[in-house]
Amino acid sequence: MQKLITVSNRLPFSIYKGKNGITFKSSAGGLATALTSASDNYQTQWIGWPGISTERTNQVERQYITEELNSNNCHPVFISKKQIKLFYEGFSNSTIWPLFHYFTGNTIYEERFWSSYKRVNQTYCQKVLECAGENDFVWIHDYQLMLLPHLIRKKMPNMKIGFFLHIPFPSFEIFRLLPWRQEILDGILGADLIGFHAYDYARHFLSSICRLKGVEHNLGIINIGKRIIKVDAFPIGIDYDKYAQSGTQDNVKEEIEKIRKTVGDRKIIISIDRLDYTKGIIRRLEAFDLFISQNPEYRNKVTLILVAVPSRSDVKDYQSMRTSLEQLVSRVNGAHAVFGWIPVWYLYRSLPFEQITALYNVADVALVTPMRDGMNLIAKEYVAAKENSPGVLILSEMAGAASELGEALIVNPTNKTELVKAVKTALDMPPDEQSAALKPMQNRIKRYNITRWVSDFVNAMNNIKELQSELIMKKLSEKTHSKLIKDYTTASRRLLLLDYDGTLVGFKNKPEMAGPDPEIIELLRKLSEIDKNHLVIISGRDKNTLLKWLGGLDIIIVAEHGAWIKLKKDDFKCMVEHQHTEWKDTLRPILELYADRTPGALVEEKDFSLVWHCRRSEPELAQIRAQELRSTLHDMTSNLGVGVFEGSKIIEVKPHEVNKGRAVEAVLENNTFDFILAAGDDYTDEEMFKALPDGAYSVKVGFGPSKAKYHIDSVNDFRTLLQNLTRSRHAET
Repeated sequence: MQKLITVSNRLPFSIYKGKNGITFKSSAGGLATALTSASDNYQTQWIGWPGISTERTNQVERQYITEELNSNNCHPVFISKKQIKLFYEGFSNSTIWPLFHYFTGNTIYEERFWSSYKRVNQTYCQKVLECAGENDFVWIHDYQLMLLPHLIRKKMPNMKIGFFLHIPFPSFEIFRLLPWRQEILDGILGADLIGFHAYDYARHFLSSICRLKGVEHNLGIINIGKRIIKVDAFPIGIDYDKYAQSGTQDNVKEEIEKIRKTVGDRKIIISIDRLDYTKGIIRRLEAFDLFISQNPEYRNKVTLILVAVPSRSDVKDYQSMRTSLEQLVSRVNGAHAVFGWIPVWYLYRSLPFEQITALYNVADVALVTPMRDGMNLIAKEYVAAKENSPGVLILSEMAGAASELGEALIVNPTNKTELVKAVKTALDMPPDEQSAALKPMQNRIKRYNITRWVSDFVNAMNNIKELQSELIMKKLSEKTHSKLIKDYTTASRRLLLLDYDGTLVGFKNKPEMAGPDPEIIELLRKLSEIDKNHLVIISGRDKNTLLKWLGGLDIIIVAEHGAWIKLKKDDFKCMVEHQHTEWKDTLRPILELYADRTPGALVEEKDFSLVWHCRRSEPELAQIRAQELRSTLHDMTSNLGVGVFEGSKIIEVKPHEVNKGRAVEAVLENNTFDFILAAGDDYTDEEMFKALPDGAYSVKVGFGPSKAKYHIDSVNDFRTLLQNLTRSRHAET
């Protein structure tokens, strides 16, 4: 059975060493529970740090820990106390965590942090290579291991690798601040499937690779070298039934009674978070203070139960935050409390499941207002726990969960006035309205639970691997290459249909700079001088440019995608039946307007087409403008007899009747060939491939879906193929 190996910073077990020796404590959360659902199709294993440093154990103890964990399908990665400080507390939580949550002022950039981060990722890589085979599925989790996909890919190129980021991915303007941004992107791009909680995070990632690496996407599919990668949103779910049924458990009922005995019949607002600056806890408490001040009628009628779970308590900033929070709690209670009522019930500790769910069940309002959060499962857990009782969720628009829980009261966590208003609205909301808002949210998170999240990611991985396999199967193999050469040498009439840009020469920032170099001119000359060959350059370039560049060769030239054709000794002949170009006057100002609005863009006019180029423009702006322009042109061209076509960094408008397929049909008409080779690299060549007879060889230059039978990696590789044709035995006889 194929293995599914989960790799994360921590194992679902924690190891403790005390007077009684080594003890193991299970800390299985939602992810560990969910992965059991994959055990029907996979042998599930886990790689991660067991929570104890190498200094705390000797070699014999580490061997014992390893054997015990192996028996539970877990493989420990041991790291030192120094690595914990530099890799985990340093780069992971003092650089990546604040930066990715938009707290740039809290971000520390230290080369020693980065060096340790690289070393620990390499350590994890070694453990993966010990445990995994080429055919296994490795699923890497979160920001501590962003270099790991690429490290594994270098060692095992064909391995199935997924990566999921559990925190936000920031906008490009924030991400670009990271000195090691290129290395982080390269690391993540080692995966086949890259997942985020929300589409906004996926969009930010795609924006960053576009701006920093010049790589664009099509519906989340990107081409990196010889690989295609899928980027998508997979909002993580919860174990819905576990929380929905919690109120029926005896131990939870006991906790509910304790809470009610203390709070009485007052309204209850809960706030449960890790003590972290990203959670907005102090801002939330200030808003509650303002609410009580502005609404004195709620004195002695509402209690805020504020649970702050200890986090990084040995870090100075977090110690200071705890001090500030506790001082504020004291001030609020001192200002508003009366005998028998304390407005804020403050708990600084981690609570067990029965106490957490008891709070969910009794709370009239859940106040979940982080300044920035990847998802925030507390919001989902609260909604699930309220299946049989009313309640109101106040949710920050900065949390990933906001995109799924739109029926909640969505607020800007920095706006105290808005928070105060939301609290009053929630407390005054009739029970039937509360239940009506909860119901669609409950249905949604019940359907998309934690098990569904895992299955969706696994299925998406299988789909992208199938697509990769299909493309790999179409690669021009050595065997097919040899057969092509053999068929060429034995043929008596050969037709070579070759695109120009992206096939014979690489792309340039300026179209006029992509003229033929001496090597390609010599190669085309050799091919054209062979009597058996009929060489056709079939390009989207205008006829004057092609004549200037290639006019000295004894070849057929097709310009403007088939609008013009020049036989070997003849002048260009127009192939367009309806030679109307009045539409240009209507559309030219539109293209020029978008060129003016997009620095680096330009408009090229040909006899029968207009082309908007954006290769020199900033990639993300160019992509946005191209989408806007395409939409605008589509609306304007419906009755003009022309179409709008998007190519590599271009938008082209031309008559529907002008395409390379019709040009190929014209060349094939009344001619018979026993060898045909056609090559191209973009959408304009698909009509050419479609028009070829069954026995023809069709080759796409580059990696991506195509009607071509085969693909080849690059312009240089295709030139090598042409050189092999000229060198083949009997090629000239």
